[in-house]
Amino acid sequence: MTSESRCWLSGENRQSLSIALPIANVPTIPVAAAADAQLLARLALGGTNTCCQQRRSMQVFVQPVLMELRHLPLAKETNMCRRPPPLGILVLLLAIGGSGCRPQQPFYLFEDGDLSHYKGMATEIEYPDLRQPPNPEAAGAAEPFTIDPAKREVKEIQNITLEEAIHTALKNNKVMRTIGGQVLGPPEFITRNPEVAPTIWDVALAESNPRVGVEAALAAFDAQFHSIVKWEKFREPRNFDTSGFRGQFFPAVRHDDIGTFQNELRKVTAAGGVFSIAHDFLYSESNSPTRAYNSDWTTMLRIQARQPLLRGAGVEFNRIAGPGAVPGVNNGVVLARINTDIALAEFEKAVRNLVADVEIAYWELYYAYRALDAVKSGRDSGLRTWQQVHEKYKVGMSPVHEEAQARQQYFQFKTAMERALTNLFQAESRLRYLMGLAPSDGRLFRPETEPTTAPIKFAWSEVLAEALAYSPELREHRWTVKRRELELIAAKNHLLPQLDFLAMYQWHGLGNRLADADGGSGDFRSIGSNAYQNLTGGGFGNWMLGLELNMPIGFRREMAGVRNAQLALARERARLHEAELEVSHQLAYALRELDSNLVLTQTNFNRRIAAADEAESAWQRYLVGLSARTGPMAPGKGQEGTLADVLDAQRRQAEADADYYRTLVDYNKAIMQVHHRKGTLLEYNGIQLAEGPWPAKAYFDAVRRARSRDASIYLDYGFTRPRVVSQGPDAGRLGSGPLLMEQGGQVLGPDDRAEPVEPAAEPVPTPPGVPDAPTPEPQQPEAQSGALQQPVSSSGRSAPVPPQAIGVGRPQLAGNS
Repeated sequence: MTSESRCWLSGENRQSLSIALPIANVPTIPVAAAADAQLLARLALGGTNTCCQQRRSMQVFVQPVLMELRHLPLAKETNMCRRPPPLGILVLLLAIGGSGCRPQQPFYLFEDGDLSHYKGMATEIEYPDLRQPPNPEAAGAAEPFTIDPAKREVKEIQNITLEEAIHTALKNNKVMRTIGGQVLGPPEFITRNPEVAPTIWDVALAESNPRVGVEAALAAFDAQFHSIVKWEKFREPRNFDTSGFRGQFFPAVRHDDIGTFQNELRKVTAAGGVFSIAHDFLYSESNSPTRAYNSDWTTMLRIQARQPLLRGAGVEFNRIAGPGAVPGVNNGVVLARINTDIALAEFEKAVRNLVADVEIAYWELYYAYRALDAVKSGRDSGLRTWQQVHEKYKVGMSPVHEEAQARQQYFQFKTAMERALTNLFQAESRLRYLMGLAPSDGRLFRPETEPTTAPIKFAWSEVLAEALAYSPELREHRWTVKRRELELIAAKNHLLPQLDFLAMYQWHGLGNRLADADGGSGDFRSIGSNAYQNLTGGGFGNWMLGLELNMPIGFRREMAGVRNAQLALARERARLHEAELEVSHQLAYALRELDSNLVLTQTNFNRRIAAADEAESAWQRYLVGLSARTGPMAPGKGQEGTLADVLDAQRRQAEADADYYRTLVDYNKAIMQVHHRKGTLLEYNGIQLAEGPWPAKAYFDAVRRARSRDASIYLDYGFTRPRVVSQGPDAGRLGSGPLLMEQGGQVLGPDDRAEPVEPAAEPVPTPPGVPDAPTPEPQQPEAQSGALQQPVSSSGRSAPVPPQAIGVGRPQLAGNS
């Protein structure tokens, strides 16, 4: 064993180990002690802190050393080290043993430690970079009114009519708001369902849809121009023997330059045919020895036609399904127009629902004022009663329980008045929301239009016919049924085999030059020949006529498409029938509510008068009872219950006032509901839906096309395919005719509409301090044509209607609304 191949075990306590391994052979290693051998074995196995792969590498690395250890006897400690082990071996072993299984980051020479761009997470809440200013109505909203005395300050109480409210709502609502029967809570329709909220752009979006819109369907019949220009160069070696005379006919290297210029104009007809005209010319230069000249020009003029004879043939199919349609996929121009008509019906429903919600909110605000006025009157009467009873109580003329009853009645009315004031603020905010205004701007709206008290009667047969004819829901269903009928016609066409008539004629030209002003040589084989001259000579023409048949055996998919179309049509017809029945029930409910609220209004009017008389009589009797008392009253004696009758009469009077206005408002809402159900609410409010103005050039082109059509020859024996789809607008209805247009496209409409209520230019701060409530003065309903007019007694106040006269001789309006 040489000194270069020994293993040194050094250290006083045998705790360190250095190994020098040979390269050529396996050494014999002297070992000082058994502990050193065990330490070396643990090191060979990698210890407890190294991974399996590193242990295997270490084991292979020191395997020859371990083989020698088994044959060495144990010896005492001796210093056999002649020279220290190499330092690189120690560093390598320590690095391998200490690295373990942990991944290591790479080392970069130019790293400066700036990790500001590092993101420690993949997703987090972020805000888009949207440069759109917020809605000024929302950003400039003032602090809302509440029952807090510091937040009741009203800058202005502004009267507003029903027409102004509707006009402002139509002007400000680009996204149709709705409360959808919601009475409590803030509006949430747009924030919860922004995708389904109807807008003024929905019809235009349906018309311009690039997949199923009208323009997309018409685009299938537009002419298409296709052109290809390309240049190719070939340098290819060939395995040819070029020795001798063979090299003259078979060159070893192919040299070709090819230029391609193709142009085609293609048009699809309304009957499904495809006509095309194509013009191609190719340039070719080659080293082929068989050519008459190295370079030539080839020109072609081709006219081609393909006309379906069975499947896909005819104007009817192509207008319904579109050219090249497959079973179940229909995108013809007629169906696209029906989609637009359905979008129009949905838009009309959205506008109608907006108008209905505005009117409901308007009358609810009116009732909120009247209810506040009723409880305020009750509170004032309760306060006066409490004050007088309290004065009697202090002198001993009224027992303590009467004073407590009067005090409790006052605070009960005060609570009701505070609740009514809150309801008024909420109702006014709801009307503002539907009008598109800020929740508060320092003004408080007060309804100026009084509800009608005139009895209105509708003839059932007339309103039912109007509902079945003009309801937008039914019109939408009818358009859907019409679409299913047309889809069934298209599905049946797919049961025919695909049989197409083919025709083609093509002219050819060849020459050394493409064109020559001098004409060139007439022989295409000579140098200097003209390709276009050869083409226009017409001496080289090809033609083709033929039929192409393609037919599936069994028509499995086509039969399934017809069955599916039949089922879809049956389903839509059933839906239409059920919708008509539902509309009749809705109309019957509205008429029942109309008559019910009219009768209840009459009854509550008489109840209101009786309650006022009862309250006055109870108070007078109570005053007589007090005056009869000569001294202090002992508890439990005197006229018991008289004050309770007064307080109860005051409560009934306040309830009668509120119930009267409740039924009166419900009666006016029922009138609106009748027009809503029979599809005439927009006409009832003088609202007309019209298409927006087009550019002046569009009207100019339309007039030119109309004049061209007028100058054509009318064929009285012609027919239309598909048959009549639309009956056109109803000329007898408001809003069916077009708006008058100026030359510049400006809309000319009626100018007698009320001016909309404009929001405040700047948010108005809420000043402190306010009276009890911004309520109007109590008013009796004005007598109108056919109104509920009551006889007046000699004392100047309205006399109650006798019970026998209720419902007898009720005045009628001339005609029906």
